Amino acid sequence: MRLGDPPSPGQLDPAERVSPDELAALQLRRLRRTLRHAYDNVPHYRRAFDEHGVHPDDCKELGDLAAFPFTTKDDLRDGYPFGMFAVPREQVARVHASSGTTGRPTVVGYTRGDLDTWAGLMARSLRAAGGRPGDIVHVAYGYGLFTGGLGAHYGAERLGCTVVPVSGGMTPRQVRLIADFRPDVIMVTPSYMLALLDEFEAQGLDPRACSLRIGVFGAEPWTEEMRREIEDRFDLHAVDVYGLSEVMGPGVAQECVESKDGLHVWEDHFYPEIVDPFTGAPAEEGELVLTTLTRQAMPVVRYRTRDLTRLLPGTARPAFRRMRKVAGRTDDMIILRGVNVFPTQIEEVVLRTPGLSPHFQLHLTRPGRLDVMTVRVEARPGFETPEGRREAAAALCRAVKDTVGVSVAAEVVDPETLERSVGKLRRVVDRRGGG
Repeated sequence: MRLGDPPSPGQLDPAERVSPDELAALQLRRLRRTLRHAYDNVPHYRRAFDEHGVHPDDCKELGDLAAFPFTTKDDLRDGYPFGMFAVPREQVARVHASSGTTGRPTVVGYTRGDLDTWAGLMARSLRAAGGRPGDIVHVAYGYGLFTGGLGAHYGAERLGCTVVPVSGGMTPRQVRLIADFRPDVIMVTPSYMLALLDEFEAQGLDPRACSLRIGVFGAEPWTEEMRREIEDRFDLHAVDVYGLSEVMGPGVAQECVESKDGLHVWEDHFYPEIVDPFTGAPAEEGELVLTTLTRQAMPVVRYRTRDLTRLLPGTARPAFRRMRKVAGRTDDMIILRGVNVFPTQIEEVVLRTPGLSPHFQLHLTRPGRLDVMTVRVEARPGFETPEGRREAAAALCRAVKDTVGVSVAAEVVDPETLERSVGKLRRVVDRRGGG
C-alpha cells in the first residue's frame, strides 16, 4: 500500500510527547476549570451537582470525577435549544444539531475558540492517519448540521491540505471527481465507501488503480473484516476516526496509520472513563464516558456516549491511551431470544462467508411468540445462481449460530438490491411492532 514514512517520535507535536505526569497535571487543571465553568454558567449542572451533593471544589484529583453525575442525551434534549450553553448566545459562533428523528434534536454550540480547537484536533487526527500538508482531501461526510463534513473540512485546511468539499450523495459524480482530481485522502463513512466501490466497478474503473492512499472512516461502527475488504479492494490504508457532536464532533480520538491498533484519545482535551452500561460503575470494558476539558460554549461532564469499548495503553502516541475500535452501541444492541447481538458481529460473519457482499440488513419480526431475525444480504457478482444463494445462506446461518450463539434466517438477494447509505447506515429494520 502507498504511504510515506510515518512520523518519528521527534516529529510529533509537543502535545503528543508529554509525560504521564505532565498530562495528568494538565488534565486536572483543565478539569477543575471545566467543572467550575459548568456549575457557574449552566443551570442543569448547578442543579445536578447540588442534587448529588458535589461541588467543583470537591475535585482534588482526577479520580474524584467519578463522584459527579452523568450527562445523558436526554439532558441535552431537555435543554433544547440553547439551555446547555455556558456562554451568552451572542458569543456562540456556530451551532450543530442532531437529526431529531427520535425526539427533540440535541443542539451543540461553539465559540470561535472552540472552533479553533476543533480544527487543530482534526488536523492532528488527519496527520496521525497519514495525511500531510499538500495532500488533496476528498470530504464525503455530510455537511450542514451534521458535524462530520465541516469538522473534517476545517481540520484538513488547518493541516495545509487542499479540500474537495463534496459532501454525500451523487455517487457517480463522486467517483468521477476522484478519478479527475486524484485525491490522496478520502474522509467518509465506511458504508458509503462500499457504495463508492460499487460505482467504481459500475463505471469500469479499477479502484486499486485510483489515487487514494488513505481512507479516514467514522460515524458508525465497523469491523476488522470491513477494513480488510476496503484495503484489499482499494489498495489504501483504512483508519478509524472517532467523535460525537455532543462532545465536539470528529477528532476526539484517532487511529494512527503506523499501528492501526485502536484509536488514541486526545486526552489533553477529553477525559475518558469506562463504566458498566447497566450500573454505571467503573469497568475495564463497557460504555465510554467523556468529559470535555477545554470546551467553552458547551462544557460536557461525564457524557454517556453509549459506545462500547475499553481503554488500552498508548502505542504510536504513547502519551495518550487508546480506545479499542467501538464494538457497538448500547442502543444498537439487539436482544434476540435472550442473546445480545450487535450488527458488527453479523458483519464479521458476512464478510467471512464466500459469495456474500458487505451489503446487508437485519430485519426483525415477531410472527408468533418469538422474535425472528432475518439477515438480508446481497450476493457478490458471479454467485447469483439459486444453488449458490442457498449454499451461501446456509453457510451464513451456521456461522452466526457458531460464533454468536443464536439462530437466524438468511435471504440472499441480487446485487444492487439493498438501499445504499450516503450517511450513517441503517443496519436494523425492526418490524416487531408492526412498523
